Amino acid sequence: MTALLTEKNGTARRSSAPGSPPSAPRRRPGRERAFDDVPRWQIYLPLGLYLLFTLIPFYWMLLFAVRPAGSTSLAPWPMTGAHFSKVWNERSFAVFFQNSMIVGVATLVATTLVALAGGYALARFDFRIKGAFMLALLCSQFIPGALMLVPLFEIFRNLQMINSLGSVVIAETVFQLPLSIILISGFIKNVPVSLEEAAWVDGCSRFTAFRTVVLPLLRPGLIAVGSFAFVHSWNHFLFALMFLSEQDKQTIPVGLNTLIGADSVDLGALAAGGVIAAVPVVIVFAFIQKWLITGFSAGAVKG
Repeated sequence: MTALLTEKNGTARRSSAPGSPPSAPRRRPGRERAFDDVPRWQIYLPLGLYLLFTLIPFYWMLLFAVRPAGSTSLAPWPMTGAHFSKVWNERSFAVFFQNSMIVGVATLVATTLVALAGGYALARFDFRIKGAFMLALLCSQFIPGALMLVPLFEIFRNLQMINSLGSVVIAETVFQLPLSIILISGFIKNVPVSLEEAAWVDGCSRFTAFRTVVLPLLRPGLIAVGSFAFVHSWNHFLFALMFLSEQDKQTIPVGLNTLIGADSVDLGALAAGGVIAAVPVVIVFAFIQKWLITGFSAGAVKG
């Protein structure tokens, strides 16, 4: 049974008998509205304005890429593919695209493998300089890549790697590793050690236990690290400009720079080159966005 209780302000409420679930508290007058009670237009309007602000530059680039030369129309009609044909065939963008893809994929593989080994060591082993090593990784993120151009150039020149795509791959991998190791380490820490210990009891070695038990659980983190390394190396301009002087070795960012002349700029060709450069990145993020968000958020929980 319920008993009627009187509060100090004269209002009455019913208290539940022992063992019965408590009644839900009533919402007080004047209480702030919950998030679900906010009108949808107050959410969608700012998001729509931000989306419009973000998409206008892309639309403008696409418009110049497909609009005939000399046209001033604000609609992409009539359309032409002359600008794409010009940059792909006459301006060697087919070669630039191939070189950028080689650099991006090689950087992705190298960064992921090294970061996986380093992240596992930081997550599973304790050693004397572990804290100092983590601090060094964090501090290395404050060093601009431009400051390292001269020593890197001297190293690659002594190794006879100038005008080689391998020099760009090594430089990109080195600058991607600190953040990648930190993210992978945080992600591995979220995997219980008991899973590996159970595999060890069953007779698995440490490597076998890691490969069969832990590695499948790291897919979101590996996708996040790999995609970040690929996109950064795909868009990076400085290393390719400094280490690659031959045209058949250059990448897309350097190729886009060649479309800007001293006295004039071919806007149609430049826009077409920008579309070609943006398409792989858009495709990558369209397919991996779910794992990308999960990987970055999980890797940032512990570090």
